[in-house]
Amino acid sequence: MKKIAGQSIIDKISERFEADQKSSSAIQPFRVKALDHLKNVGLPHAKHEEYKFTNLTKALEKHINFELNTEVTQVSQADVDGLKIKDLDAFQLTFINGEFSKEFSEDIDIEGMSVSTFANPSANIQEVLESNYDRLKLSEEDSFVAMNSVLATDGAIIKVNNNAVIDKPIFLQFINTKSTDIQTKSIIQIGENAQVTVLEKVDTLQAEPSFSNHVVEIDVARGANSKYYKIENDKPTSYHYSAINVAQAKDSKFTTNTIALNGAMVRNNLNIRLEGEGCEAYMNGLYLLAGKTHVDNHTSVDHTKPNAYSNELYKGIMDEKSRGVFNGKIFVRQDAQKTNAFQSNKNILMTNDATVNTKPQLEIWADDVQCSHGCTTGQLDNDALFYLMARGIKRDSAMAMLLHAFARDVIDNLELEPLQAYVEEIISSRLEK
Repeated sequence: MKKIAGQSIIDKISERFEADQKSSSAIQPFRVKALDHLKNVGLPHAKHEEYKFTNLTKALEKHINFELNTEVTQVSQADVDGLKIKDLDAFQLTFINGEFSKEFSEDIDIEGMSVSTFANPSANIQEVLESNYDRLKLSEEDSFVAMNSVLATDGAIIKVNNNAVIDKPIFLQFINTKSTDIQTKSIIQIGENAQVTVLEKVDTLQAEPSFSNHVVEIDVARGANSKYYKIENDKPTSYHYSAINVAQAKDSKFTTNTIALNGAMVRNNLNIRLEGEGCEAYMNGLYLLAGKTHVDNHTSVDHTKPNAYSNELYKGIMDEKSRGVFNGKIFVRQDAQKTNAFQSNKNILMTNDATVNTKPQLEIWADDVQCSHGCTTGQLDNDALFYLMARGIKRDSAMAMLLHAFARDVIDNLELEPLQAYVEEIISSRLEK
């Protein structure tokens, strides 16, 4: 038998799979196939090209016990409220240790949208679960997606009807309290010409190492307009993997904003496939890191049809001994003529101990396109810093002003004022010391 990376973890996953009989029979073939992938391929290792700067497997082997944890922990209303975003008016769905909490969630009953859970899908939403469980077949490409497919037993399932306009964001709050792995999967199906905004936030309460793995499958139908926000501001001992997988139909528009602020090691995957003409995709990201936080953003946008547009902007600020990683891929297939695709990654290193590894990639098989990509890495402008200090502004405040200006365009893209204020406050609190 060949030796594969993460063998001890996969053995425990296999044991848990054999013991779990709760899953819907309709999705069981997906889970079996995902487990076979893990057994044959293993988890990413240090020489794996997509994980060469982020050895998440080694960290999990060292810090996380993947045995089934049945301990019961108490979470109070004060805990839940303390992790909300101030003044955010949204429909709320809360999951505690990967399980839906009716106590801390709203009963959402509005025209044009059905909301259910992965563990107990309503009859009218079962088809959404089955048709979107692994929409882009990424369980066959990324072993952490495969892990999630095997172990996830709960998460949100949202179906937005054709032409429906949901006037408030949906807030998916994931709170973890166990020193173990938490696996959740959310599925969102957006009907033709519909509009909806979803915000995801993951938090951990205990100080011991933990691992959360959350996969989101989003299907955006013809003419729909959807926004997805992901806020990651976890404990310095928390490990996190996320995959947002999006399929867009003709004339649809999708915007994602990923804000990474804290954690031991964070891996954010974003995969968007433009499957129809006239699609628009906007990808925005900000990683503001300190301490020994390690954040890896991997993005992929796949243009498969003509006359589509994508624009990607990720910015990073690395302080102390933190490390940022950015790998952005743009694919333009042979049939995707008249594609416009743009990508930019800009980084600021605050100390000599902070590092960033950035790799923009562009692969084009069409000949009538406009595409560009690029990255920059540097330090704060000393002339601008001197200019501000010469006018009586303290050094820390002057640095904060320059960094606010650097992050301004990404923060403006957040659009939701409470979310903008949340990020602004964190920047200020970290830099104006």
